[in-house]
Amino acid sequence: MTQPDGQMDEPDAARFHELAQEALATIPAELRRFVEGIAFLIEEFADDEILDEMEIDDPYDLLGLYQGISLDQDSIGAVRHDVNRIFLYREPILDYCDETGETPQWVIRHVLIHEIGHHFGFSDEDMDRIERAADDETDNKDIA
Repeated sequence: MTQPDGQMDEPDAARFHELAQEALATIPAELRRFVEGIAFLIEEFADDEILDEMEIDDPYDLLGLYQGISLDQDSIGAVRHDVNRIFLYREPILDYCDETGETPQWVIRHVLIHEIGHHFGFSDEDMDRIERAADDETDNKDIA
């Protein structure tokens, strides 16, 4: 929804969750089946404990986080103490959008792909390649 001054309303946590679900739907089904059961959580910022653990001074520097056991580290006999989670941090994502001019949909999708990559045990280089391929696929669908 647009405000009278022409600015777009910032999506609230519920809308962020919807955008994450929409982004998830763009991931190929053969990969999506491996993320079933992951909890998607929207927080305003990462908590201080997470920021300290990751040695991040500025809470705006962390857009998302995967917490859990990656598939490459998981085993049938592993004892689970908690569910796997992907956090999307609303304020840092909105700040990034303001700084770059990107839409929340675009940023959420890229953060989600990156965090799902951690679930698969991918390196940052692997995730960059996947994001570029996803962008190319989306651009091609827009043209068709």
